[in-house]
Amino acid sequence: MLDLDDEGESPFLRGQKRVPVRRGALPRRAVGRLKLLMVVLLIVGVVGLIGVTLYRYGTQSWRFRVDSSDNIALLGNRNVTRSQVLEVMGGDIDRNIFFVPLAERRKQLEDIPWVESAAVMRLYPNRVRIELHERTPVAFVAVNSHIAFIDAHGVIMDLPAGAQTTYSFPVIVGMADSEPPSTHAARMKIYAELIKDLDSTGAHYSQSLSEVDLSDPDDVRATVSDPKGAVLVHLGSSNFLERFRVYVAHVQEWRSQYSPLESIDLRYEGQVIVNPESSARQPKAVAAESPTDVTPTLKKTAPSKKAKKH
Repeated sequence: MLDLDDEGESPFLRGQKRVPVRRGALPRRAVGRLKLLMVVLLIVGVVGLIGVTLYRYGTQSWRFRVDSSDNIALLGNRNVTRSQVLEVMGGDIDRNIFFVPLAERRKQLEDIPWVESAAVMRLYPNRVRIELHERTPVAFVAVNSHIAFIDAHGVIMDLPAGAQTTYSFPVIVGMADSEPPSTHAARMKIYAELIKDLDSTGAHYSQSLSEVDLSDPDDVRATVSDPKGAVLVHLGSSNFLERFRVYVAHVQEWRSQYSPLESIDLRYEGQVIVNPESSARQPKAVAAESPTDVTPTLKKTAPSKKAKKH
């Protein structure tokens, strides 16, 4: 018989002590985060479903289709015709408004010579609005045996059919349609300086010009309209106003001395050459002896060596 000590405990009868497990805050946080994640996913799913539904509706519904050219509004055009605009926008008729490539259409519209800038906008549900800013002509230009307009940047525009605005500009010659735009822009910069200089005192001398030859940047030649006959004036490349004033002050005097008065060369300081084109066609000896070849600004002097070379 097994004798057990009262103070001891049998290893077989000893009960196992339960270790209490404390539930901390981490599982509860995880559950909360999981619930939050589920809510977020649910919201995202609902929003996505709504977005897909709206996208399908917007891209497939007839309400957003550009039905006809009447749905294309055009503003700001005076010289650009609606037919020119519809040549660009015609492919968008019967197209969903969301698929109209606005940036591409704007670029195509700005390729029209008369258009300086364009804005193309969607007007929901199914309209397109186009606003044009047209170029401002500053002169006529003779190119390829016809007359056109040209703006300050050297862009050439055909004369608009049925234009109701009357323009009074000089005709620019000495420019070719085949020249690069940079060459046209450089020539028009010279033209702008000429007009600005001639009109800087308020006398508006530019209004008497009928033609401006820009073929030689070092010798701007202006044809001056006159009831007694047009005169070609060589103005060089600078001091346009000062030289033109010499012409205005003495043109009647020169007319009384030389007939016909066809051209005046004012490029040389201290002297004026009358009818230089006619002189160039004559033998040098005759040109040097002729009193009409060289005359000073204010009084007659003997021909100079510089004039003989010319």
